[in-house]
Amino acid sequence: MSPAIRKSPVIRRTLTAVGCTTALLSGVAACGTVENLTAGQKVDQAVGGLGEKKSLAFELGLDAKPSALVKLAGEEEPGEEMPPELAKLFAGVRVKVSVESRKPLADSGEKDLVGTGVSVSGPDGVLAEYRLVGDYTYYRADMKAFGEAMGFPLPTADELPESEKELKPVLEGKWVKIDNRELDRAAKDATGKDGGDGKGKADPADEIDSRTQQKILKAVRSVVAREVTFSDKGGSDGVERVVAKASFRDLLTGLIDKLRPLAGELPAGAELPTDKDLKDVPDKKVAVDFSLKNGDLTRVSVDLATLADDPKGAKVPLVVKFGEAGDISAPSGATKLPAGEFGGPGNPFTSGLLGGF
Repeated sequence: MSPAIRKSPVIRRTLTAVGCTTALLSGVAACGTVENLTAGQKVDQAVGGLGEKKSLAFELGLDAKPSALVKLAGEEEPGEEMPPELAKLFAGVRVKVSVESRKPLADSGEKDLVGTGVSVSGPDGVLAEYRLVGDYTYYRADMKAFGEAMGFPLPTADELPESEKELKPVLEGKWVKIDNRELDRAAKDATGKDGGDGKGKADPADEIDSRTQQKILKAVRSVVAREVTFSDKGGSDGVERVVAKASFRDLLTGLIDKLRPLAGELPAGAELPTDKDLKDVPDKKVAVDFSLKNGDLTRVSVDLATLADDPKGAKVPLVVKFGEAGDISAPSGATKLPAGEFGGPGNPFTSGLLGGF
């Protein structure tokens, strides 16, 4: 990680805060917590409509100029300002998640999914991509571009030791595939903890049961009904805008207080913030902007700079766009790799990329 990011609490804090707020307000609308408000009803129906789709993609990225990111990051120590190259990367990165199912997504179980995929693109094209189709995970990456973006070179195919020649297709940017059952076994061998049931399914201990989900939704409803206001901002060219506003600290503090009694029912490792942690949460109003076209949710955005201690006049919108899923079929000609070779602790550049998704 760049020193400019490590030492920039503004970026770290705002990214975390805005991510939580966007997810929270989007999810709450779908719970029907604001049926008494016309603006809230529109968002409620639009978010609920996402669950009726069988094919869905959402893309996350910043709608900002690199200079705005440099300005927002500021200079905490001489020589530690955000490098322009890193700002260009952040401004150009797009993360797209796609899913396709045989049933409406709201009614889909694991067996109903046709395929899922994640791609990470930079200013100059796709950096890495994976698809989960059937019994295999498919993966490819532009290692040269990834190394340049991260600020350090990654090995080339010619530099691989003889014992790791199986990884050559990865470094050449070709599609490879790994058996999901082998991935589970490799994870168990590496950590000593079973990553699933050996058939690609998650460990039940890592999931939230339906009863606990309902308790969480009830807690969210009560807090948002008290803290969040929805307003209709009109629109043009068939696009309507609805804005949800709340004090981020009040919203998050209220929610955590409601969730604390449920801490024992949450998955292992899902620790709630302490009161001390919450004191560092920005005490500012945050606005989440929803765009709807023909009743469908097409875009959600929020300005990162609003939660900075000193935004310095910068505007850094974080944007989520919704649409149909693209191609998430199994790529032809993919080379099969053993999971231990591909994602094991001995190969941090590959295990880090795959695990980072």
